[in-house]
Amino acid sequence: MSATTREDDWPGVRPKVVAEVVAGLSARLQKRLDGAAGKLARLPVTRDGEEWRVQVDEEALLVLHAPGGVVADPGDVRCGCLLAPACVHRAAAVTLCPIAEATETADDAAAEAISTPEAPETPVPQPEAGAAETPAAPDPTPLSPPELAAVRHLHRAACAVLAAGVSGAGAVSQAELLRAAHRARLAGLYRPAAAAVAVVTRIRAARSGAPDHRLADLVAALRDLLGLTTALTTTALATTAGATPGLRGTARQTYAEEGGLRLYGLFAEPVLTATHAGAVSWAVDADGRLSTIAEVTPHGDAETAAPLAVGAGNRTVRLGDAALSHREFSRAGLAVQGATRSVSGRLGAGASVRAVRATGTDWTAQPAARLWSDPPAAQVARALAAQELPYETRPAGSDLLFLDVTLLGTAPYGPGGAPRLLAHCGEGGPVIALRPGHEHPGLAFRANLALLATAPGLRLRVIGRLERADRPELRLLAVGAPPDAPDVLALPADRAGRVNLGLERLQTADLPAGAPTGPATARTAPPDGPPVHVLSRRVEQTVTTGRHALAPSAATAAADRSLLRSAGLATAAELLDGLRAAAASQQRDVFGRIVQDDHDAFATAWLAAAAYTEALAAALCSAAWTPEEAVTAEATTAETAAVEL
Repeated sequence: MSATTREDDWPGVRPKVVAEVVAGLSARLQKRLDGAAGKLARLPVTRDGEEWRVQVDEEALLVLHAPGGVVADPGDVRCGCLLAPACVHRAAAVTLCPIAEATETADDAAAEAISTPEAPETPVPQPEAGAAETPAAPDPTPLSPPELAAVRHLHRAACAVLAAGVSGAGAVSQAELLRAAHRARLAGLYRPAAAAVAVVTRIRAARSGAPDHRLADLVAALRDLLGLTTALTTTALATTAGATPGLRGTARQTYAEEGGLRLYGLFAEPVLTATHAGAVSWAVDADGRLSTIAEVTPHGDAETAAPLAVGAGNRTVRLGDAALSHREFSRAGLAVQGATRSVSGRLGAGASVRAVRATGTDWTAQPAARLWSDPPAAQVARALAAQELPYETRPAGSDLLFLDVTLLGTAPYGPGGAPRLLAHCGEGGPVIALRPGHEHPGLAFRANLALLATAPGLRLRVIGRLERADRPELRLLAVGAPPDAPDVLALPADRAGRVNLGLERLQTADLPAGAPTGPATARTAPPDGPPVHVLSRRVEQTVTTGRHALAPSAATAAADRSLLRSAGLATAAELLDGLRAAAASQQRDVFGRIVQDDHDAFATAWLAAAAYTEALAAALCSAAWTPEEAVTAEATTAETAAVEL
């Protein structure tokens, strides 16, 4: 038996359990729920087998029965106090437990790679998966009355959470959203239900100050949820055959039979989130399609998570009878029989799968070399288009860029002028800022980038993840030698001419002998772009502090409007004015008290502004990577593209 006060040692809980337990509280106890949860979080938690116990006081013992680490039924939460089962202790406990069916909140690679050692040897169903890979044809059946009622309930709950903001969305608001999500899932609306659970998970991370919380992720989650519920409740979709399977989602992610596959390892990267650590390997088949194999497990200690992620690179690839580690596979190959693969490129590890080690390929040879054949602008367009798809259906590696670059050294870059390692991309391509694949200091990314910054003029073939910004940025994952380069990395023979930057460390001796070393200064980046932040900041501020945050003085509103219009962003100015007007438009009774509404008009105005900033950000990112001779990246052009989207 072990004792701890860490919240991550609580068991998981199903959303329906949270909803039912909190709904059983009286109105008086619901008001005390957030405070009770804070007090309970400070008490020691002990675990004995499948039971988690908390001694609330001298007489009350709180017990959570969680088979497999998940509380699946309200009856599995028991309390010895006199008010049980309608006591605040049970509700506070399920509020502290992590949501068992939540979508992961880490970067894209981590979310794709997460699995557990107990995963069965058959294709694993993903309970909250999305729909088809490409936009689907209209569904032959419209929304049924139960479906329509469920999605409207979910929409109202989402609007209430947005209006309250993170600061006001306490346990009761979260439970109501989870109750609506459970109802939607029972009605077959899997994608909206998954989006709602993801919102609750990110709100909890924001309220608890979790290290992996990113406001941009929470904004995106709310935008996705409100976008889905708005589309599904639109009259044309609700009453006709217009509701697509892509909006409804599917109950599970399926794996297609692939037969024989010849896989060539490309690179491996560490996976590190607040709850999971491990590694994921990327491979390309003979047809140029990317696939992933992951080895990711939960962790309970953030201090030891980074070594776990690095060590996972030495674990054996879990595919058939292959006896090679993820690091070895990144430079070798596999011959697979009976292979299965999901739409998102994840390889199944079923009992019928057979795999043996085979030779790999250089990045300069086929089939790997074709990944570098597309121009950078085309690769960026592919990555931005894939972001419009549900995550579970995006093709593997859709956000990866394969580029040949020449290092320029460090220089001030972007807002604030922080020093970044810059590189010139190809012939006539843009200057891009290279960022670590992951910011954790326990991983090798940052140290490797610092060493590469001392070798200006070095040519590299790189793999990175697109960082969407109004100037070219790339999160560097792996580097190797480009074709016909006079000076290449002087790597040991077992590295096969490439380095997994998150799992392996470069040494000074690995730099080419003739390359200059020491600090260098590159040319600075172009000036800042249009003031998109004026609108995006208000969108984010609403999510943080709620509807009442949008009450600036008339002078501030006029200044924002003038700044946007002078930059040619007239649509942004109109949307910001509309958002502020919707926030202030609240009816009052005869005594001057605000009459509560459903916040639908306000949520609609916020969704319009959030969708605009998303589309404009994608347009600015695309323009930043496009050669100057092909297009002039003016703010008005970007805005026009955003409005059309």
